[in-house]
Amino acid sequence: MDRYWLKSYPDGVPADIDPDAHPSLNALIEESLVRHRARPAYVCMDRTMTFGELDEHSRAFAAWLQSAGLGRGRRVAVMLPNVLQFPVAVAGVLRAGCTAVCVNPLYTPRELEHQLADSGAEAIVILENFAATLQQVIERTRVRHVVLASIGEMLGPVRGRIVDFAVRHVRKMVPAFRLGHAVRFADVLAAGGRIPYRPVPVARDDLAFLQYTGGTTGVSKGAMLSHRNVIAAILQVEAWFEPVYSRGDVARDGSYTSLCALPLYHIYMLALGFGYGMKHGSCNLLIPNPRDLPSLIGALRKHPVHVFPALNTLFNALVNHPEFRKLDFSSLLFAGGGGMATQQAVADAWFELTQVPLGEGFGLSETCAIATINPVTSTAFSGTVGLPVSSVEIAIRDDDGRDLPLGERGEICIRGPQVMVGYWQRPEETARAFTPDGFFRSGDVGVMDPRGHVRIVDRKKDMILVSGFNVFPNEIEEVVAAHPGVLECAAIGVPDAHSGEAIKVFVVRRDPGLTERDLAEWCARQLTGYKRPRHVEFRSELPKSNVGKILRRELRDAAAAPQRAA
Repeated sequence: MDRYWLKSYPDGVPADIDPDAHPSLNALIEESLVRHRARPAYVCMDRTMTFGELDEHSRAFAAWLQSAGLGRGRRVAVMLPNVLQFPVAVAGVLRAGCTAVCVNPLYTPRELEHQLADSGAEAIVILENFAATLQQVIERTRVRHVVLASIGEMLGPVRGRIVDFAVRHVRKMVPAFRLGHAVRFADVLAAGGRIPYRPVPVARDDLAFLQYTGGTTGVSKGAMLSHRNVIAAILQVEAWFEPVYSRGDVARDGSYTSLCALPLYHIYMLALGFGYGMKHGSCNLLIPNPRDLPSLIGALRKHPVHVFPALNTLFNALVNHPEFRKLDFSSLLFAGGGGMATQQAVADAWFELTQVPLGEGFGLSETCAIATINPVTSTAFSGTVGLPVSSVEIAIRDDDGRDLPLGERGEICIRGPQVMVGYWQRPEETARAFTPDGFFRSGDVGVMDPRGHVRIVDRKKDMILVSGFNVFPNEIEEVVAAHPGVLECAAIGVPDAHSGEAIKVFVVRRDPGLTERDLAEWCARQLTGYKRPRHVEFRSELPKSNVGKILRRELRDAAAAPQRAA
């Protein structure tokens, strides 16, 4: 196809990358750990871990996995926030030849059970704070090896003990894992350090990650990301950032720092933070809890960053915080919004404060986070999600799969080496997700302008986007409908100034005494925070088609009407 958008590329950005430049992601990791050995790889709560230490720790973790009989193709879950154990565990899982399954630490037992059972994970690395959740479901999964991590154990002997003492006494902790499967992360590293590590021959088509995402059926599906997929995404980011390398105080050897406030288990930071950081030898400033703005700002004061990836909600919260406004932004080279739409007002306030424009990008778990990005040389907020990156083709198509003229709305379809292999153990879902000529159907509706910039205007699917996380109505409806006081229900997304969208449920009561509080308590037990409905509207009936299908579109239109009138 005619890739006319290449004319809009900044100087130095190649039209294509070579996804076969490395034999595997493992080979890339091994090479990077040696090349960047002396550099800082991660900073967390003032503790710095070098690439050399990451090499030593991940090698030990890989050896321990191998000694437990976990090797090529076996799935290992990692359920950690942004702490030093995360890159150690993920790198170790890959180096053992296994497939990493990244899990949201805030999942409820129901959500965790589905992901562990569906992936067939046989081991899990989990922060001890969340062990009680695992304890409720482990017997219904294939997990037989549990590695318990604590926030403080890699922060040094003194600081680590202080942090762990504080954490364990702030919240009610599980005193010990009662099933007899658990070992401490520190003990695993010690044991693995005494075991010979055997490098595993891994092919480009082997699976590196099972990255779980929502689905139109409401069932979370594992996007199969091969070693080749992840390498492609890393090289695409590297190619796109080429113009940055010669700016400011960033040397050609890549000695710069990137903020890692968004969760590493999310595809956005998994690709940009872990993957690209590994390849380029850059340092990631890990923020375990970005909602704690004073701590985040304190970390930025001590460790100024060159690259600032975040969501609209975080950018907005920071520019309105008086202490953030006092920071020195002279080292900042690029700030990128992803996961949700960046608002013009937030972008304007950010630029006024930092003098660095906010650039948006677009991608999905199925595309390893990468599809389109605004040029890093942009000097103003464009309101678009940018251009197709190197080796990516974007087609705007109608419902019959026909390409549409420039400026017309249609489904954004994506083809490139970073696009997933398919959905784990779901061949029919995989077939529906791709066009006959190999384009992935994103489910997002957009337009492309004559320069090649893509603007997202709507969503074809009913998916709700809450603070960058996909939420599918069917899952919410399934949980709400299971309440004995509910006759039927429907879930939609409504605009929210903080999270982009919030979940609203319309409920027909079976029990006239059912209240919003009853539903809130019910959902809190079964849905992680961002999936919980923020708004409830009780109705005597819901709009339906002639065949009895609930019409969410009518509910969305009704919810939007008061805002249009205002």
